[in-house]
Amino acid sequence: MRFSSLFSSRALLVLARLVRRMLPGMFGILMAVAFVDEFQFGAREAAWPVIRTDLNMSYLLVGLVLGLPGVLTAPFDLVIGVVGDTKHRKTIMVVGGVLWSIAMLLMAVSVNGWMLLGATLLFYPASFALVALGNGTLIDENPERSEATMVRWVFAGSVGVVLGSLVLAGAVELGISWRVLFASISVVSFAITLVFARQVRVTRGANRSFNGRMVRLGLFAAVRSMGRKTTARWLVLLGFSDLTTDVLLGFLALYFVDVIGVSPAQAAVAVTVWSVVGLVGDFAIIPLLERVDGLTYLRINAAVMTGVFVAFLLIPWYFAAVAVLGVLGLLNAGWYPILQAQLFRAMPGRSGRVSGITGLSHLFWGWVPLGVGAIAALVGLEVAMWVLVIGPLAVFAGLPRRNE
Repeated sequence: MRFSSLFSSRALLVLARLVRRMLPGMFGILMAVAFVDEFQFGAREAAWPVIRTDLNMSYLLVGLVLGLPGVLTAPFDLVIGVVGDTKHRKTIMVVGGVLWSIAMLLMAVSVNGWMLLGATLLFYPASFALVALGNGTLIDENPERSEATMVRWVFAGSVGVVLGSLVLAGAVELGISWRVLFASISVVSFAITLVFARQVRVTRGANRSFNGRMVRLGLFAAVRSMGRKTTARWLVLLGFSDLTTDVLLGFLALYFVDVIGVSPAQAAVAVTVWSVVGLVGDFAIIPLLERVDGLTYLRINAAVMTGVFVAFLLIPWYFAAVAVLGVLGLLNAGWYPILQAQLFRAMPGRSGRVSGITGLSHLFWGWVPLGVGAIAALVGLEVAMWVLVIGPLAVFAGLPRRNE
């Protein structure tokens, strides 16, 4: 398969001009970054049944691809986050965007699971440099509205997840390879990076120069901050919340194929339903959080989520499971933006450092997908999925009460 035509100079320039016209200003371009990042995520997670078959991958190798890159690249995330609080933030983001595009292309041409793992190892820090620092840049622009900004950021990403899984489902039905889709995402991401490099001015850290001593002090301060009660609480809860969001999504299509017993296309439809309902929830949560305390909402939500997720795991029928999955998608709304906003508030004016310690926490949380994959390899995916129930239980128990 040849992808060279997708990367011709003329095609990239035309696409870059189109992106520039459609997304004027920093806010629009960075929201496009969030969208494309989650588009590839939704497409990849929906594509796991066909990727596994094409590359002859085991549950354990799938778990490695889902979890190991987060573990191995976590220290790089911390360094990127600390340096991202200097005047070099934009340069780091542009380099990250270019490497992000290269990593997607390498995924598209992977010949086995180990090459896919290698491409993912490059993808993680590249994505962090562009996406996480882009998120932090928007927070820095208006720190008083960090929760509202986070909700809008997640909404843009949710649109990407929906369209990514939907496009993948359509591609499977039409017999179009997932490789073509991944290569196309690579081209679009490169065009957005080009527009960002030429059009956006990032002022964060404009007076902070890069030097070795500054980086060392920043790294030490970031690691120390992880031990503070307020910071540690939100990092732990973010990790547990991931069990019924990204970790669940990573195994969802495989669960429908291997446990429910449907085709890869039907599994992709189930992922799309979960994403669409989640998108509706992310849209509805924007005005809701203007009126309701986010932590009160999240506490009630976590209790309900626990019961609904247990029900989902007990249902053996496709359409009933999809219906309950839709409820899960709705309940997921607000989890990440509320918790991440609390972490930003705990460290005001240090969005790069916040992003860095969030990435560093993957030294622990990155093992969860690998653990689920290992359990699935030993006793089956149906049993392994019960591990994820711990997520909403831990969030419910760990949220601060009013008097804390």
